[in-house]
Amino acid sequence: MIIEQPAMWLRWLFPSATWRMDHTERSVYITFDDGPIPESTPFILQTLAEFGVRATFFMVGDNVRKYPELYKQIVAAGHQVGNHTYHHLGGFKHLTKTYIDDVERANDLIGSHLFRPPHGCMTHTEFLWLKRKYRIVMWDLVTRDYSKWLTADEVYDNVRKYARNGSIITFHDSLRSIGKLRMALPRSLKWLKDQGFEFKTFE
Repeated sequence: MIIEQPAMWLRWLFPSATWRMDHTERSVYITFDDGPIPESTPFILQTLAEFGVRATFFMVGDNVRKYPELYKQIVAAGHQVGNHTYHHLGGFKHLTKTYIDDVERANDLIGSHLFRPPHGCMTHTEFLWLKRKYRIVMWDLVTRDYSKWLTADEVYDNVRKYARNGSIITFHDSLRSIGKLRMALPRSLKWLKDQGFEFKTFE
């Protein structure tokens, strides 16, 4: 199984989730999970501004509570925001009600119609509940910028190897990723631009 792209069985498990956008359009959707945090969000915002790129930030509610000014900066810069639960919960580790309540608590702060489950994990029951209210956005390419086994060059190589028309590309707004993103993010955005990709956000 290719780790950077979701396996077919996972797409089949949640068929009505958004895994990839229009494959006939030369466009990609840049997303960031887990923020906002002061150690990485300012650099990401600055880099996106330098390239004129708008992205979608799937944010943890507790981080929004702790760093409301960063949330405001993301919105003010014209980026899209999404819900990533309040406590970064794993869907298989909690009762459905506990999980849904955590999502709703996050949305009291984030106010979005978009949702992405942490680690891409949720039960089928949680999925059925959440899709009533949210557009559930998964991914077509996860860069694995969080991995201690990958270098910044390898994160960049993942983008070059797997990005395609309609790709939803996932980076991470986190302490584990920022060291690699300082090199990999600007190089990735430049390469995508050079390949003629347009950058879009979700409606």
